[in-house]
Amino acid sequence: MDRAAAQNPSLVRADLNQLLKLSGPVVLSRLGIMTMGLTDAVVVGRFSARELGYHALGWAPTSVILTALVGLLVGVQVMTARAIGEGRRERTGAVLRRGLTYSFWLGIASTIFLALVGPPFLHVIGLESDLADGATRALLVFSLSLTPYAVSVAATFWLEGLSRPGPAAVAMWAANVVNLALVLLFVPGTFGLPAMGAVGAAWGTFGARMFLALATLAFIFLLPEARALGVFRKPERDRPAEAEQRRIGYGAGLSNFLEVSAFASMNVIAGWIGGLAVAAWAIVLNVAAIVFMVPLGLATGAAVLVGTAYGARDRAGVARAGVVSFGVTAVFGLIVSLAIWPAADLISHGYTKDAATIAMAAPALALSCLFFFPDALQVVAAQALRARGDVWLPTYTHLASYIAIMMPLAYWLAIPMRLGINGIVWAVIVASFVSCALLLGRFWMLSRRGL
Repeated sequence: MDRAAAQNPSLVRADLNQLLKLSGPVVLSRLGIMTMGLTDAVVVGRFSARELGYHALGWAPTSVILTALVGLLVGVQVMTARAIGEGRRERTGAVLRRGLTYSFWLGIASTIFLALVGPPFLHVIGLESDLADGATRALLVFSLSLTPYAVSVAATFWLEGLSRPGPAAVAMWAANVVNLALVLLFVPGTFGLPAMGAVGAAWGTFGARMFLALATLAFIFLLPEARALGVFRKPERDRPAEAEQRRIGYGAGLSNFLEVSAFASMNVIAGWIGGLAVAAWAIVLNVAAIVFMVPLGLATGAAVLVGTAYGARDRAGVARAGVVSFGVTAVFGLIVSLAIWPAADLISHGYTKDAATIAMAAPALALSCLFFFPDALQVVAAQALRARGDVWLPTYTHLASYIAIMMPLAYWLAIPMRLGINGIVWAVIVASFVSCALLLGRFWMLSRRGL
């Protein structure tokens, strides 16, 4: 590696500025995703702790499918950035068109699969009958929103690959306004409507995601350079490019599936403890997910920087982009941990008025501050590796960390060792540190080799 080029202060500053410029709107967009979830959790939780449990359990299998969908579409973002790095902007329209078609059919298939498999799954995993029935009603409505969301993700990733993440962020926050209006209408029941609880929140999500897909596509079609980018031109068939776009998505999709499946299984373990434990874990997980949106945004910035340098075959630029991204992420991880730890009780009160739920959630939320740092670094490192062509190693790492280690450890600590929700959190801490160490080590090893 050209160490002088990699460590040149002016180049480092340029990469830092570009990372922050790219990541800022992306972080806002990802925070918008979680704000939608936060809105639902707060409105439903303050309406009924029991309904919050339905919402969390109905969302758990949905989130597995949805996050796998997002991963399968990561190739749109990476291939767009690579085309820019190669100086072939006119090819980005083909990437978008492939991505939109792919996302539509993935969304349809996912809706059908979730509607068929989700309800039986909830009824055979040992939950109380009432919990399984309530979660099923919410899950069926959640499944309807997968297709519009998949289409919006493909469009958003394309804009981010073009280094134009701002419009997608604006659309996401506008969708939050739509969601807030709908959940306030449906959850408690206003203007003569019946109270719908968790199901009402799921309908709010559906409406917001339909709006998001339409708004993002409208912006793309109205872009002045849309024709120059090939948005309206049917591209010639390019089987190698199609295969590479899917290949990147396969690795990311499977990786996301494994990680989110493991976290969704924590809801099941919490359900085995009891209904209030599900609500308490939902609070911890929701806060952790909101925190996670910042490193997820930084991961997008890292992927664009690394992917652009990789497309230009700039070995030093790839290494420098990674190191800058990891440094910014580490600083964020430390700051957010120190901020949330003393405020855990106050934050828990914001979600629910139920004293028993707060008594479980507050100490677990304080303990969760130990995994914010490694969890942030591991997602940025994984995305940087995918952008430089190392598709499958992050998947194997997530398989080892979150499936082989976290799942059995969480069960053992939470139930046989009687640590409850805190046992689940300790398992997440261990898995996050293992994943972080493996992924950063892999990036360091590859940086010592050629592209």
